[in-house]
Amino acid sequence: MKYDYVIIGNSAGGIGCVEAIRELDVDSSVLVISAEKYHAYSRALIPYYLDGKIEFEKMYYRPPDFYEKMDVETKLGVRAVGVDVEAKKVLLENGEEVEYGKLLIATGGKPFIPPMEGLGGQSNVFTFLKMDDVLAVEKAIKEAKKAVVLGGGIIGLMASEVLAKKGLDVKVVELADRVLAPVVDEPTSRIVERKFEENGVEIILNNTISKVVGEEKVEKVILRDGRELEADMLLVAVGVVPNVDIVKNTPIKVNRGIVVNRKMETSVKDVYACGDCAEIYDFVFGANRVLPLWPTAYTGGRIAGFNMVGIEREYNLATSMNAMHFFDYYIINAGLNVPNDSEEFEVIYRLEGDSYRKFALKDGRIAGFIIAGKMERAGIFLKLMEEGIDVSSFKEKLLKDNFGFLDIPEPTRWKLIEDKIKLGVVREI
Repeated sequence: MKYDYVIIGNSAGGIGCVEAIRELDVDSSVLVISAEKYHAYSRALIPYYLDGKIEFEKMYYRPPDFYEKMDVETKLGVRAVGVDVEAKKVLLENGEEVEYGKLLIATGGKPFIPPMEGLGGQSNVFTFLKMDDVLAVEKAIKEAKKAVVLGGGIIGLMASEVLAKKGLDVKVVELADRVLAPVVDEPTSRIVERKFEENGVEIILNNTISKVVGEEKVEKVILRDGRELEADMLLVAVGVVPNVDIVKNTPIKVNRGIVVNRKMETSVKDVYACGDCAEIYDFVFGANRVLPLWPTAYTGGRIAGFNMVGIEREYNLATSMNAMHFFDYYIINAGLNVPNDSEEFEVIYRLEGDSYRKFALKDGRIAGFIIAGKMERAGIFLKLMEEGIDVSSFKEKLLKDNFGFLDIPEPTRWKLIEDKIKLGVVREI
C-alpha cells in the first residue's frame, strides 16, 4: 500500500512530524511504523516509573486516541528493516513493503554494548532505554540484592539512583576518571560522585568489566584490575548510539548519525531524519553532530513535517542541553562543555559548597554554561546564548543566584523580551 507520508519511529520526533503535517494537511494519508508495540510514551519518565513516582498510564506522550484523532494509521510492534530509495519503499521484517511519497526516519538510538568475555544471553543482564527494558528491570529487582551498573553517564546514574532507593547494593563502574565526563565539567562530576557515595552507591572509576561469570544468570563480574563484584543484576548503560541500521546499503549519507541539513532533509530526495538517529546543526558548536535530546527530536520532527508538506522551515537553534537531578541535586547545562582552565574560552565560575555556576564565553558570548544546586531562571541564559548576546558588560552578574532580566542592560533586555510583549503587556517569562 502507498502512503503520502511514512514515519518510522513512534517517539518525540515522530509525534512532532505528525502534528506539523496535520496542521497543514488534513487529507493526505499518514502511516507511523514502530518496532515497539506501545503507544507513544516519554522515555525520560522511565526512571520515575521504576521509582514509583509516576503510574504506567502517565508515561504516554499523547492520549491513547491521538493517532485516531489525527487520522493516522499505525503499524506498532513491526520493525522496519530497510529502505529502497529508488522504489520509495520501506521494507518490514514481516516481508511487507510500504510505499511512501515522503519519508521521515526517526528510529532513535540503541544501547551500545561493549565486548565482555562471557556475556551473552544471561537473563539478568539489562539495558535501560525503552519500555520493555524498564519492565524487565522492575520484575528482576524483586529478587535482586546486588546490582552492578556499567556506565556512569546520565542513564547509568539515573538507573543506579532508583536501584539504590529500592534497597539494592549498587556499584557503578565507569571507564573514565569521573562520572558524566562528556556532559559536565570536573567540579560538577565530583559533586555528583559525592552525592552517590553519601547515598550508599559505590563509584568505581578508571575501570570496566573484562569478564562476566555465569551461564544462565550473571553471578559476578571481573573488572579490568582483577577486582570481582558479585551481581544479581548487571545493567549496561555505557551509552547510546544512533540507530541507523535501516539506511545501510542505501545512498543516504551517514556519519555518526544520518546527516541532515537545517530542513531535516537527508542526502536523498523526499527522505528526512530527526532525533537521536540524526546529525543536526549545532549553532554553538558550528557543525553537525548528534544531539540526543527529547526537545530536539520533537522540534526536528516538526521542522521535517513542515518541509515534507511543502512549507519551508529551518532548525537553526539546536544545541546540547541537559536538565538532570540525582538524589535531589539539580543540574542544567547547555552548549559546550569547557574545562575551567581553557585557553580558548574565557571561563567564569563560582563554587560555594554544592552551589555551582559556570559560563564559558567566546568573544563575549555564552558558548556554554552549567547551573548546579540552586536552580533559578536558567532559561534566561539559554536565551542569551541563542540570541548571541555580548554579555561582557554584565558577565560577573551571571554568577548571582538571583540573576534576572533586570541585571541585563537596556536595550539588550528589551531585545530579549520583545516576543513576550503584546499590546503593552509583558506576559509571563
